[in-house]
Amino acid sequence: MSNPIASSTAHASAADIAACRDLLRCGSRSFYAASFLLPQRFRDPAIALYAFCRIADDAIDCVEGDPVAQAAALAMLHERLDRIYDGCPSDDPADRALADVVVNFAMPKRLLEALLEGFQWDAEGRRYEDLSGVYDYSARVAGTVGAMMATLMGARSAELVARACDLGVAMQLTNICRDVGEDARNGRLYLPRQWMREAGIDPDEWLKHPVFNASLASVVQRLLRAADTLYQRSDAGIAGLPMNCRAGINAARYLYSEIGRQVERQGLDSISRRAVVPVPRKLQLLAPILGTVVLTPRYVSAPALAETRFLVDAVVAATPKNAASPRAGNRVIWVLELFEQLEERERALSLR
Repeated sequence: MSNPIASSTAHASAADIAACRDLLRCGSRSFYAASFLLPQRFRDPAIALYAFCRIADDAIDCVEGDPVAQAAALAMLHERLDRIYDGCPSDDPADRALADVVVNFAMPKRLLEALLEGFQWDAEGRRYEDLSGVYDYSARVAGTVGAMMATLMGARSAELVARACDLGVAMQLTNICRDVGEDARNGRLYLPRQWMREAGIDPDEWLKHPVFNASLASVVQRLLRAADTLYQRSDAGIAGLPMNCRAGINAARYLYSEIGRQVERQGLDSISRRAVVPVPRKLQLLAPILGTVVLTPRYVSAPALAETRFLVDAVVAATPKNAASPRAGNRVIWVLELFEQLEERERALSLR
């Protein structure tokens, strides 16, 4: 059996972290931008976690439509994870970086195993009949990320981890609403099928010819409202984080929830086009982000979602020691400069 806190024999180097950072910059610009608001102590581990998640996601996507190859890819990822937790990671920057995170932060293996379960569900083409089913999926592909971030930051009480999972699930619901058309064209459907039938849409028939109409808009709006409820619940968890961590997580929270607002501004039509938040609007969001970083913790009596309870239990059971972190300082200017660079890059790409 793998030792969850085995000592790694291959430590990550600065070059390994740089390689992980490149994956983050190319894979998620909003998350990359938000990471600059995190203290260095947490920023590099967060980047290492994301890099492994990105590699795992890509490994499955590269063999989409080939069940045998997908099964082989999942087996390979589980083997890599086992080696990481045994303290002998594969010769890969992301694996070495994650091995350090496992040792330094006692990262529960169950979180990463759950992430791979979510990828397996995608490979299997699992169907989601109701909101609980969508929550189950979202808990694995995104709630895990929230739980991992809470773990990094020492916010390991059941209440704070539950709120971190709320944030991850909310982000995934936003993703689903943004990508309805793209997913459908790839034969995937993450909207609750029961909700679609209640709106007068046959999910299987709709998948054959994905079109936007008022009925579909009502389903998308309903899921965005569910996401908003979870975003609001997550605010209490963010307020309970170490002071120097709140700005980064707030940035991710506001930038992602704004995607939902952009979907609404486009008339809830995520079939004919993909909602993208303009860079100027992202910059406008920095003011409320700064205004909320000093909030005092607020208690939220809502229990963890039933679908994320296993993640909460995994983190709490590990009971690592809370470590002091350096002061974050004012990193807002970094994000401003970063968004400007991203905007210039987008302009350059559009001219090609």
